[in-house]
Amino acid sequence: HRAIADAADHDAALVSYSPEQEMETFWERAMIPFVYCRLAARFSFARINDPRQTDAAANGQFLMIRRDVYEAVGGHTAMAGKILEDVALARSVKQQGFGIYFAAPAGVVRTRMYRSLGAMWQGWTKNLYPLMGGSFRSFLLELLEACPVIELAALLGVLALYVAGFPSVLLPTGAGVVTGMLLWRNISHLAALHRNRYPISYIKYYFAGAMLYSAALVESWWKSTHGGVVWKGRTYPAGAR
Repeated sequence: HRAIADAADHDAALVSYSPEQEMETFWERAMIPFVYCRLAARFSFARINDPRQTDAAANGQFLMIRRDVYEAVGGHTAMAGKILEDVALARSVKQQGFGIYFAAPAGVVRTRMYRSLGAMWQGWTKNLYPLMGGSFRSFLLELLEACPVIELAALLGVLALYVAGFPSVLLPTGAGVVTGMLLWRNISHLAALHRNRYPISYIKYYFAGAMLYSAALVESWWKSTHGGVVWKGRTYPAGAR
């Protein structure tokens, strides 16, 4: 009923919701909120829902589409070679001039995406590289923005200077700068958790989430550009989107 009402209210041929996530393990609580916060930073619901913008996206966990529009764009048969078939479907619908309504409403739909670390790893390493732009430039920028690699490198540099006997007066300054950078990352992630309606207590998973996300992004880039993606018995060659 909610989806039908949203379709009518927003003149949308396709309605998609990003469900609230049920998370029962450490790995889920560390990685899934981090991923969705990064996705929220990249995809704007307002731009996706604006017919004047070319942005298009959807979440395959909840899709409702008018039958005539689904048939007009070729349905999932036309998306069979796409890794992100939900995004491809939304893009095709919008390119044909039909409206999209994509949202993350509270209290409407919930799901548990993955029930094991292995399944979660396979799923996100399939999706992350194309979701984050599907180019080496977008991959590298996302990795630098999401992973505290600069701070870790700086911290190692400070430790190396200490071991080398560098003037100790500079070491507290260097350590202070690194600590400030890490604190800023934590504050930024805390704000993202709040915006995306995750418990702010999940900030304790920040470092684990950032490292898991970064490692999955690197593997997703490698699979998508050098090897191939295997998902539920289907193989997608390198270069598929």
